[in-house]
Order: sequence, then structure tokens, then C-alpha cells
Amino acid sequence: MNLVAQFIAVLLFFLINNFSYAAELQRSEVVTMLKQATKANPANLRRKDLTKLDLSGLDFRNADLWGADLRGANLSKSNFSGLVLDLTVMVGVNLEGADLSNVSIFGVSLMRSNLSNANLSGSRVIAILDNSNLSHANLSNVRWGADMKNQSMGLMRASLKKVNLSGANISNADLDRAMLRHANLTGANLQNTTLYSASLEGADFTDANLTNADLTHAKITDANFTHTKITGAIFKNVKGLDSARGLTLK
Repeated sequence: MNLVAQFIAVLLFFLINNFSYAAELQRSEVVTMLKQATKANPANLRRKDLTKLDLSGLDFRNADLWGADLRGANLSKSNFSGLVLDLTVMVGVNLEGADLSNVSIFGVSLMRSNLSNANLSGSRVIAILDNSNLSHANLSNVRWGADMKNQSMGLMRASLKKVNLSGANISNADLDRAMLRHANLTGANLQNTTLYSASLEGADFTDANLTNADLTHAKITDANFTHTKITGAIFKNVKGLDSARGLTLK
């Protein structure tokens, strides 16, 4: 386990084991708090235990969710636009169709979560999303790449291993050094996206659009590029080129 994984594991253990004193709320109580909240006086949901609650269709833009336990909660079609969701606990959440545009999600595990059709445009995410569903999600203009100027605890980057990104809009995105091993990117739009030094081993780009994408130094061993649009794409110094399928470079 590398330093980053150790940090996240310890952090999640600390958070999860400090929720025992947090108040358990019902949907009706959360709804009342949100109705009374303002930007100046947000609904205080910090460290609250909201596990497995049905909170679908709610507007959380005037809420403070720092450190909240959202595991297994139904947050589908809810609005989190512009919020800071750092250090929340979000394993196995349902965020289908949710508005997560311009959010910050740092140091969080979203493993095995449903974000299909969610709007994540403009978001800044450094989290673990392994085995999650982001099919047909909007990831345009996201900033999910590693910040190489701020890596005092090791390489912090988005982990998207075995993620379903089929049909997703990932145009103009920053996915530098992201982990996308065995990700499903069939039919995805990655126009003008940077994948510098990204781990793309075994990823499926069938029918995807990589027009003007930058894959410099990316690892593409066993990746599938069948019928992929690569006009203007940069494959400089990629690793694993000989084993990539369906890729013909001039």
C-alpha cells in the first residue's frame, strides 16, 4: 500500500469511527433544515450520520456537509453545485442525475457509487471512484489531474479503475496522471482532454472521440482503440504501444 492509499485509509477510519456521537436525522428533518438555511447560515450537516437515507431531489447548496457520512444514501437528482464535499464518506452512494458542477471532492472514497447522468462539469475531484458508474455523465472541463505542486503526502490523483464512463462527456478535461485502468470509455467524448502520464492499461476506447487529446507519456498497454477518433491526438512517448489494439499511428 503506497503512501496515498495509507493516508486515505487512515483518514476514512478516523472519520467513520468518530461518527458514533453524530445525530441521526430523518429526511423530514433534513428537508426542514435546508428550507431554513441561507448562504450566511447554512444547514449544519457536518459529521452527521445520513447513511442510507433517501435524500433524493433535495437542494443542498446552502448546506455544510463537511465530514458527513453519506454511505449508501440516495442522493439522486439532488443539487450540490459549488459545494465543498471534502472528507465526506461517500462509498456506495446513489448520485444518479445529481448536479455536482463545480464541486470540490478531496480525500474521499466514492467507490461502487452510481453517478450515471450526473453533472460534474468544472469540478475538482481527487478521490477514489473505482468500480463506479459514470455512464453518460458530464465531466466537461473537470480538473481531476494531479497537482504536481502540492504532493507533500505522495501522488494524490483521481482513481477511476474499472469505472464505467461509456457515453460520458469528458471534453476539455484535465485527467493528468489519473488512474483509468480497465475503464470503460466506449463512445465517450474526450476531445481536447489531457491524459498526460495517465494509466490507461486495458481501458476500452471503442468508438470514443480522442480528437486533439494529449496522451503524452500515458500507459496504454492492452488498451482498445477500435474505431476511435484520434485526429490531432498526441501519442508522444506512450508506453505499451505495441500491445494497444485498433491503434494505427502515422
